[in-house]
Amino acid sequence: MPHIKLLNIVGARPQIIKASAISRVIRRYFSDDIIEIIVHTGQHYDKEMSDVFFDELEIHVPHYNLGVGSAGHGRQTSMMITGIEEVLIKEKPDCVLLYGDTNSTLAGALAASKLHFPVIHIEAGLRSFNKTMPEELNRIMSDHSSTLLFAPTNAAFKNLMAEGFRPENSPPYTIDNPKIYLTGDIMYDNSLFFAGLAEKKKATFLKNLALSINNFVLVTIHRDTNTDDIERLKEILVTLKTLAEENNIMLLMPLHPRTIATLKSKLENFYIELKKCSLIKIIPPVSFLEMILLEKNCRMIITDSGGVQKESHFFKKPCIVLRKETEWTELVNNGTAKLVDADPMRIRNEFVNFINSPVKLDYPGFYGDGKTAEFILREILLMFEKDK
Repeated sequence: MPHIKLLNIVGARPQIIKASAISRVIRRYFSDDIIEIIVHTGQHYDKEMSDVFFDELEIHVPHYNLGVGSAGHGRQTSMMITGIEEVLIKEKPDCVLLYGDTNSTLAGALAASKLHFPVIHIEAGLRSFNKTMPEELNRIMSDHSSTLLFAPTNAAFKNLMAEGFRPENSPPYTIDNPKIYLTGDIMYDNSLFFAGLAEKKKATFLKNLALSINNFVLVTIHRDTNTDDIERLKEILVTLKTLAEENNIMLLMPLHPRTIATLKSKLENFYIELKKCSLIKIIPPVSFLEMILLEKNCRMIITDSGGVQKESHFFKKPCIVLRKETEWTELVNNGTAKLVDADPMRIRNEFVNFINSPVKLDYPGFYGDGKTAEFILREILLMFEKDK
């Protein structure tokens, strides 16, 4: 019989992809040691979350789907806590695994810690130092409810120490005596794995879009700070359109439905203008494997997504970040990602610098060796392993 039962809590497609790194390593190396139960809160409804999605990415379909759906922060989180508590009482896991900074992460941390199930937080210690962001509060509260905290970067590890976590703590580890680790990032594990899978399963994708390797810029915009402020969104897109025309380079924009809805309803004439531009290709959201191919084969990335920022580093692509701050501070310090907010001059300067730079950019191994999931699971087993 397996030694421990691990409850994996996810709430959105990116978290399921993160959890797949853990699931894959359990199947490969620890199937005799760990029972894995996957709980999807249903925080984000995604029409692509079909059997095809799970089959394509070779991911287990969740054992539970709480079907919470969209709602205000309070209502959504409270419904998740109620559903997670019921699963915890039924399954009685040895530990609960959480990822990142969504409301599902927060709900899992609160439900598990109050019922005295040890919480394990993957992507611990990330900080934007902007507490007006819901994600920042979720990160902090989840970290301070955890027993094991796996920090993906040196900066994240130092953030935990600055908040009072002590690397020298000795076992037994508890919520009052937690253990912090510097691990590397499981999404680097995934990018290595899925890049190969994407080449096999999506071989004609770039050709179908008439894209040539290293000769287009990938643009993603989805954060409400950019999509809900009409003037801000227009300023960004006007600047990007001008830069595409001046530099004669294609901008590929797999735009979020929220972004498209805003353009159609509030900026209809400008949206028509964008669609007519031969150097701008607006397409619907792409699958994860398709996104990996685009990141791997583009010349540069412009985004407001935290995950895409990180993936730009995995595939050694310069990145312009349409935000005031980022939790991935090491990328900015390294000079391969540039924070520009929505400032047209800063967007222009960094775009031109990256497009024309004769200097070969350096991409240090900030995110580990591609075996982070294996390390995490070995440490979990050391702590929670039971007698047969």
